[in-house]
Amino acid sequence: MNNNDKNPLHIHILGICGTFMGGLALIARELGYKVSGSDQNVYPPMSTQLEQQGIQLMNGYKAENLDCKPDLVVIGNAMSRGNVEVEAVLNRGLKYISGPQWLSEHVLQDKWVLGVAGTHGKTTTSSMLAWILEYQGFKPGFLIGGIPLNFGISARLGESDFFVIEADEYDSAFFDKRSKFVHYRPRTAILNNLEFDHADIFDDLDAIKKQFHHLVRTIPGDGLIITPECENNISDVLEMGCWTPVAKTVINTEGQWQAELVKAEGSEFKVFFEGKEQGIVDWALTGEHNVYNAMSAIVAAKHIGILPVDAIQALKQFKNVKRRMEVIANIKDVTIYDDFAHHPTAIQTTLDGLRKQVVDEKIVAIVEPRSNTMRMGVHTQSLAESLAKADIALIYQPENLDWDLSELKKYAENIEICTTLDAIIDKLKIQAKEKAHFVLMSNGSFGGIYKRLLSEL
Repeated sequence: MNNNDKNPLHIHILGICGTFMGGLALIARELGYKVSGSDQNVYPPMSTQLEQQGIQLMNGYKAENLDCKPDLVVIGNAMSRGNVEVEAVLNRGLKYISGPQWLSEHVLQDKWVLGVAGTHGKTTTSSMLAWILEYQGFKPGFLIGGIPLNFGISARLGESDFFVIEADEYDSAFFDKRSKFVHYRPRTAILNNLEFDHADIFDDLDAIKKQFHHLVRTIPGDGLIITPECENNISDVLEMGCWTPVAKTVINTEGQWQAELVKAEGSEFKVFFEGKEQGIVDWALTGEHNVYNAMSAIVAAKHIGILPVDAIQALKQFKNVKRRMEVIANIKDVTIYDDFAHHPTAIQTTLDGLRKQVVDEKIVAIVEPRSNTMRMGVHTQSLAESLAKADIALIYQPENLDWDLSELKKYAENIEICTTLDAIIDKLKIQAKEKAHFVLMSNGSFGGIYKRLLSEL
C-alpha cells in the first residue's frame, strides 16, 4: 500500500488506545497516512498523545465509525466476533489486517529488527536497548508496550535501519491466532524467559513453547539469539531446533557474558565478556531480573556493533519505564511505588530487589489481580508465595473476580483480602504511621486508587 501527501491513504484502527495499537497509530501518522481509530476507553495519556498527532478518535465501537470508508482497517487483538464495528467491517467487505502484520509489511520489511520476547522484562529490556542505540546516535525506531522515561513516548519510526520491538507472545487477532512476534522476523532476538501465562489463549506451557519455537524458526542463521543460561524453558524451545548462534548470560558464575554483582540488590554490577571486564553498571534499578535485562541489552547492542563499554555508559543514564517500580510519591516516611505487575514471578523478583535495597524497613504490597491469567485463579499458590518478601500483602477482591482470593491465605500468613478500595486505603493509613514502602501492583488503573491514596495520606 503506497502513500502520498496529496491523497494520503486512510487507516482506521480498532482498539486504538491500547499501548501497541496506539504506538502503531503514531508510526502510521509519521509515515504520512491519515489515521483514525475507535476504542471503548478513550482517555489520557494515550488519547492526548494520539490527538496531538492529528489522529481522530471515536469513543465506543459503532458501525457508523466506518462511514468515512477507510482504505484499510487494522484490527486489534482485543476485538472479537460480535463486536458491532468488527461485524460492520466484515459485512461491508472492507479490507482488514492485524496490527502485527501491518507493522511487518509497512515498517519492519527493510529494517534490522531487534526483538525482545519473554514472559517478563520485555518492556524494560526493549527500553534499555532503544536507549543504548539512541545514546550512540543511531536514532532507532521502536514500538514498546510502555513509556520509556528516556523518550517520553512508546513508539516512533526512527531515522535509522534499526528497529527495536517488544515481541509479545499474545495472539495477533481474532482471525490470526499466531503470536504477534511471528510477524516481526528479528535478526537480533532476546528470549528473556518463558513461563505459563495468558491462560485465556494458551492451554498449557507446551503451547507457549511451540509459539516461541515458531519465532526461533524465523531468525536468520547470521542473526543472534540471546538468553539467560538458567532459563530451562527457553533451552527446551531451542532443543526443538535452532539454526542461529546463541549467546547466554549468567550472574556470579563463569560464562561468556557474565555479570558480577557489586551490590546484592543489583544496583551496581561488573560486566565481563569472555573473562575480560568491560565496565561497571551503576544505576537506579534493582533486582537480578534487571541485571539479566541489562546484560541482554548489552549483548544485543554488541551484535549491531556497539561496544559493551559504550552500552554500559548508556545504561548509567537509563531512567527506567513508566510504571516499573516508579516512585510516585514520598510522603513523610512513606515511599509509594507504581509497578505494572502482571505475573507472580514479576511480583517476586520486584519485591526481592526492593527487600535487598531497604533491608528491614517495612514493605506493604498492594495487589490487584487484573491480568486474564490471574483473574482465572491459575497462579493461586505461586501468587501467594511471590509476596513472601512483603511484611503485609493487601489483595483486592473486586465483585467480578472469578475466584475466591481467601484461598491465598492457605499458602501465606502475610496476606489480607480487601473487597473495597476504601478498606485498602484505611489499612494503609494505619501502616503509614512508621517508615514504610507501599508498592501498588496492577497492570491497570486499579480503580483510581493512586490519586485517592495520595490525597488521603
